Amino acid sequence: MGYNFTEEQLAVRDLVRSFAQKEVAPLSRQMDETGWNPELYKKYIATGLHATPVPEAYGGAGLGDVECAVITHELARADAGFAMSMEISWVCADMIRLHGSDGQKEKYLTAVADGKLFAFALTEPDSGSDAAGMRTRAKKQADGSYVVKGSKAWITNAGIADYYVVMAITDPDKGAKGISAFLVDAGTPGLIVDKEEDKMGMRSSDTHGLTFDDMKLPADALLGEEGKGFVYAMEGLDGGRISCAAISTGIAEHAMQIAKEYSLQRTAFGKPIAKFQGVSFKLANMSMYIDAMNLMLYDAAALKATGARCSKLAAEAKLLASTHATQICLDAIQILGGNGYSKEYNVERLLRDNKLMEIGEGTNEILRVVIGSAVLAEK
Repeated sequence: MGYNFTEEQLAVRDLVRSFAQKEVAPLSRQMDETGWNPELYKKYIATGLHATPVPEAYGGAGLGDVECAVITHELARADAGFAMSMEISWVCADMIRLHGSDGQKEKYLTAVADGKLFAFALTEPDSGSDAAGMRTRAKKQADGSYVVKGSKAWITNAGIADYYVVMAITDPDKGAKGISAFLVDAGTPGLIVDKEEDKMGMRSSDTHGLTFDDMKLPADALLGEEGKGFVYAMEGLDGGRISCAAISTGIAEHAMQIAKEYSLQRTAFGKPIAKFQGVSFKLANMSMYIDAMNLMLYDAAALKATGARCSKLAAEAKLLASTHATQICLDAIQILGGNGYSKEYNVERLLRDNKLMEIGEGTNEILRVVIGSAVLAEK
């Protein structure tokens, strides 16, 4: 492949691959039916992989974006929902690392290193792609505190999170420049976790709406500067989109593996179906797109690791991976025929899981807007 991994990155890959295949993969079908598995997460914490992006000063490994992409990629090959739950918490930790006060970093980054989970509360019932159109309001009080009122929808980890990054409007007259970010502890009075969503896919992850009923926050709950929340969110989405590319790549690799093994074992007309061009050409396309996904994924992760903005490349990586992973899953189902339609062979679950990657962290339509705008702005 085009990206040359360091020995340390390869060691991380081997560790997470071993854990994912031994501990996560055997539970994937069960978690699709029963949801989030806290015992599995405890085992994951024991590996230390959960603390990969947290600086050493706060108890983490202090590794970077490429290592995080590797971990997300390998976890997703075993179970995409579990991988997504991990990466969402990292997106929040990265925002705190970049914009938090010393006190916030000490409290929250140390907590992530200890195994605590974050949820990122951005999306609302009436503002998905139009994040700047949110209605949740944080009204500043005379003593510097804030009172938050509103709601969020489709929030990953909302029911299991220890902490939340909540986006809210502090100045309604300024549009996107009037949005701020707040750090909220679970159990804060006025924070209500709504019913769990009954989802099509990614069912091993936890997803709820949130309601803020006059939730009072102290002044030091503000993350960074007032009015900079939208900027922080967009920076966070760059990393989130790289993670989504990693998840789709892992899903696609899993689907291709199932299809390849099946095509070598299943016979028709006296020979393995892999010998028929109608099947082998599908496998050829899968391989081509998976190689392209890997190249773009790690190119984007490496660019982010330099500290440079990577919005265009992250969007491209997610768009390519999510689109073609869906087609790879469909082709895998076709190769398996009737068995592909059965839950026993898992490929139908992979298709259901990947569909979210074409919607979450920026729909494919919005990603084309991001990419097109970047192209037109280039000199």
